[in-house]
Amino acid sequence: MNESLPSVSVLVPTLNSARTLGACLDSVRAQDWPAGRLEIVLADAGSTDGTIGIARERGVEKIVGNPLRTGEAGKTAAAKAASGDLLALVDSDNVLPDPGWLRRMVAPFADPAVAAAEPLGYAARPEDPPLVRYFARLGMNDPFCLFVGNYDRRCAVTGRWTELPVEAEDRGGWLAVRLVRGRPFPTIGANGFLIRRSLLPRTRVDPYWFDVDVLQDLAATSPDGAVTVAKVDTDVVHLYCDSFEAFRRKQERRVRDFLHFSGRRAEPARPGVPPAGRPPLLRGIVRFSLAVLLGFPLARQARRGAAASPDPEAWALHAKACRLTFRVYAAAALRRVLRGRGAPADRSAWRQ
Repeated sequence: MNESLPSVSVLVPTLNSARTLGACLDSVRAQDWPAGRLEIVLADAGSTDGTIGIARERGVEKIVGNPLRTGEAGKTAAAKAASGDLLALVDSDNVLPDPGWLRRMVAPFADPAVAAAEPLGYAARPEDPPLVRYFARLGMNDPFCLFVGNYDRRCAVTGRWTELPVEAEDRGGWLAVRLVRGRPFPTIGANGFLIRRSLLPRTRVDPYWFDVDVLQDLAATSPDGAVTVAKVDTDVVHLYCDSFEAFRRKQERRVRDFLHFSGRRAEPARPGVPPAGRPPLLRGIVRFSLAVLLGFPLARQARRGAAASPDPEAWALHAKACRLTFRVYAAAALRRVLRGRGAPADRSAWRQ
């Protein structure tokens, strides 16, 4: 019976992740899955806190190094050491919400057309800090995405999991989403994302596993220019930020890494097939800027979110999160004009 289940490798990149790693690994170990069909592969970027000790206490099967230090490089390093039929990308600040999570996530792979799977939502637990609950109910870790319409989890403000035009068929418990090359792709690919390991040679995940590029790579190399991903009707916990100082640091890291790496991974040409589509970025920038400057559009969004997913303490943080994001992005844009791409974010003092 167990032999009929696919083997799963859980990939966990770490860098000074002691604050959240124990809860993450405990939730993986609690899964209703045969022990012999599940392994954890941790790629560490040189932690100096208790990260490695926590991993060893939990019996992590494989611990490998990540000399390039970024989370994207850590996913690649872990994938190279993995042996499972399926790879599950579980960040060190993710918690799987219940023992049946992995079975729900793996079920769609019974359809051989399904290349990957991802949860539809983030879990907002009452015991989590207000800022963590805010991001979970918003359905994204960067409020700017709300104004572009490019996100990939259930959003209480819009009542949708993405605003991009995608083909989706309800299969009962999950959506079969067909993503077509030449059209914009939602930001699918992290925080509980599963993919068939056999498909990695068709992607450009070495040396950096950029989440949003993987499905585009698969569509680009598919005979029909499309890839099918399952959006499973379940949640995952993401302990993203518990303070605005942590949020500021992560936003600055995100934008610095984006400016450094953007444009360096030109998509391979494929005769007769248009290049990957892009969401309406300029319109989103204008909408975001006006909303921050005027203020009342943010208040309206917060009221809409609170009506759909009540949590006054969390929704009270929406305007502040948007204003902070605006300042970080504006400063980054100015640096880009004055200094060019710049270096990726320094991780020497990073703590989860």
